[in-house]
Amino acid sequence: MAATKARIALLPILFGLGCVALLGVGLTFGIGLAANGTSPAQQTATPIKIGPSGLPIPRFVSLKADRVNVRRGPSKNYAIGWVYARQGLPVEIVAESENWRQVRDSDGDEGWVFHSLLSGRRTALVAPWLKQTTLPMHEAPKSTANVAAQVEPGVLGRIERCDGSWCLMAVGDIEGWMTQEALWGAYPGEVIE
Repeated sequence: MAATKARIALLPILFGLGCVALLGVGLTFGIGLAANGTSPAQQTATPIKIGPSGLPIPRFVSLKADRVNVRRGPSKNYAIGWVYARQGLPVEIVAESENWRQVRDSDGDEGWVFHSLLSGRRTALVAPWLKQTTLPMHEAPKSTANVAAQVEPGVLGRIERCDGSWCLMAVGDIEGWMTQEALWGAYPGEVIE
């Protein structure tokens, strides 16, 4: 990993052309492999424990700021490994140390972030492990429902709620349901209200 890692290039521009295409027809898709060679269904969280904050570990959160330094250890005495440059990007908290949180991103990279730079607001990346396809966002939580939009891999959206199989997502001003296994930012089977 390079000494400085800006995450700007990770995501397509949310409102840019090509991120979401409105369509009225369905599309069948297959889930690909993550960067580490596993599908999202195989990426189950480790057993949940309670951290010093009183909250469960692991858990998903999002970045609160457009610029977040990620350090090699849990204090300002550690070097900055890279900088995230995208507010709302989902990260997974995998450890805690007083006011610092060890986070993992969708690439599997881990580093330490000061707790006040993280938000409990839930977001997700659409299938960042895929490269060349679009995924359907349905009008209802079933694969036979009308397609509200086609969404490119890597697009960032806000999670409104999840029922354990489907998540209601907001991407820009478009809302629709996506299969939970197609999202990085919610655990398989997790219910979010």
